[in-house]
Amino acid sequence: MTGYGCAKGSSGKLAITAELRSVNNRFLDCTVRLPRVYTSLEDGIKSQVQKTISRGKVDVFITIDASEADDVAVSVNAGVADAYMAAVRALADRYGVPNDATAVSLAHFPDVLYVEKKETDAEALAADLSRILEAALRDFDSMRSREGAKLRDDIASRADEVERLVSLIETRSPETVKDYRQRLTEHMNEVLGATGIDESRILAEAAIYADRVAVDEETVRLRSHVSQLRQLIGSAEPVGRKLDFLVQEFNREANTIGSKCSDLEMTRTVVDLKSEIEKIREQVQNVE
Repeated sequence: MTGYGCAKGSSGKLAITAELRSVNNRFLDCTVRLPRVYTSLEDGIKSQVQKTISRGKVDVFITIDASEADDVAVSVNAGVADAYMAAVRALADRYGVPNDATAVSLAHFPDVLYVEKKETDAEALAADLSRILEAALRDFDSMRSREGAKLRDDIASRADEVERLVSLIETRSPETVKDYRQRLTEHMNEVLGATGIDESRILAEAAIYADRVAVDEETVRLRSHVSQLRQLIGSAEPVGRKLDFLVQEFNREANTIGSKCSDLEMTRTVVDLKSEIEKIREQVQNVE
């Protein structure tokens, strides 16, 4: 599901910022962006994220500001400096000019000074980054918890509506058989007139029709699915994938009911039922 978390801290004189952003995705897809010099930390960051997040496209942004760090050292290449000084003295003696070399002028000669970066304590940096990332993950979870509560309430209200529509279908289904029997009787009366109607034939036709349009099994399964849905959205564990499969079963039962009904009123109810199931499916995409 969507979410955002951020935390800041430091490791020595390095200022560290960790940000997490996620959008919906069927599986976990974690991308880490951090300065190239610290790419060795990427696997540890992904591993830590996977312990907290199991679903979604997650982008992790790590910023490490070394502007205040004193991790740069300037050294003198004494051998090169000695060679330059000897050459300057030789020039002064040979051509009778003053030897006015200074430390600053000597420093301008190539390779006299060289700059090197001090070794960073990799273990200390990894530990400090892990601590800051953990704080960002807590912030991320806090936001998801608030959004998740709203999401749970919305899905629960739609589950109530699904049950209400199932009740309407269960109430209307027997009526369609009665209507069919009545229409059949009226039609037989028109065709046969005073000849007489074979009541047993009408009963047999009505029974065949009733068996063809019976939706008892589908409505029972739908009620069972609704009950399972409520259990899953009340769980503290990641249930997004289970809900995906469950909503597929919702759709399967609704489609079967729709294929069996020829009654206009029931058809409208099934359309409303499918609409609610689709809204649940859309919301489920936000569940981890």
